[in-house]
Amino acid sequence: MRIRKFPAKAAVAFAVLAVFAVLCFSVSDKYVLLTDGDTGKLLGAFPCEDRGEFSVSFIHSVNQTPVTDVYEVRGRDIFVVRTAYFSFGAGVQTELQDGQRLIIGEDGSMTVSGFEQKMDNLSYIVGTVSDHVMEIGGRTVSLRELCGKNTTVRFSVGRRFSLPGGRIFPGC
Repeated sequence: MRIRKFPAKAAVAFAVLAVFAVLCFSVSDKYVLLTDGDTGKLLGAFPCEDRGEFSVSFIHSVNQTPVTDVYEVRGRDIFVVRTAYFSFGAGVQTELQDGQRLIIGEDGSMTVSGFEQKMDNLSYIVGTVSDHVMEIGGRTVSLRELCGKNTTVRFSVGRRFSLPGGRIFPGC
């Protein structure tokens, strides 16, 4: 019986593929990734679960009342599911579409739900007068502190991993 040796190049290629697979599929979990809309630089990564929600709240620039947009992670996609506001103004929904519903809260808030709209390019420009605040997984994150005023922040879903030196990269 003859024993064949495994070629060295094949062994190295196999090892590289194995490390890549571990980084992409085993080590990394799903994250909501925040990147600079101009440079693509990763600004933050926040763990999330499939069907998990996160929100972005801010003060409306025209009517100066709070607005909260709520999103749901579905696979690698982000869907807007509801929005809450206290007053009408530019960009605030004034009519209901099929399948949407309006609830008036005891505090006077108006919450519209039933959007089920995929957001292919979700981004916000962080306020210069008032902050944009993200809530995710029980955390409250000031986008002004994290990203800086007037930064265009793009939201996406992906994986991340850490390389030597602690630098974080989006994953596969």
